[in-house]
Amino acid sequence: MSEFDIPGPEVLAARQKLVLDHFRDEVAQDWDATLSTFPHPHYEVIATMTVHDGDGAVRGYYQDTRTAFPDQHHELIALRHSADAVVVEFWLLGTHLGPLGAIPATGSRFRVRMAAYFVFDADEKLVCERIYFDTLSMLKQLIGGVDKKNPKNWPLLLRVARGFFAMAGEEPDPRLVHTAEPDLRPV
Repeated sequence: MSEFDIPGPEVLAARQKLVLDHFRDEVAQDWDATLSTFPHPHYEVIATMTVHDGDGAVRGYYQDTRTAFPDQHHELIALRHSADAVVVEFWLLGTHLGPLGAIPATGSRFRVRMAAYFVFDADEKLVCERIYFDTLSMLKQLIGGVDKKNPKNWPLLLRVARGFFAMAGEEPDPRLVHTAEPDLRPV
């Protein structure tokens, strides 16, 4: 099979079912079921340049994001197939009720458009969920829900700014930075 060959309908249907089950189980916060979709759980969050690799790291990622957004859920926009991946566009929604890393809870709701690549290997095993989104859109919504004219909220806004700058100073995961250019010469 070459990089241009799209798998048959039965493979695409199986991939799609796995991805939709994965989404459903994430919303239900059934982490065992979600993790069972991978032989080795691996998330790459491009917006934050972080990698969560392995069962413990991915469970930690789930714990952190659901502490920040306990009602996190999604609305699917589109699902597409490629030679080695299922690409899903969706809205991610939630309410910021707990700390998001160094950023304290604002109580604000967010709705951010995202894309996730569910990458499969040659044996049709899910090997990676790679997530893309605009952090500025999310941050604007998290801060935008806070009444900035009320002096009581100024300390919170200062803590949010400090938290954001602290997180912005973190080093990106080298696996996301040191990439090799693909060989796209005709075969």
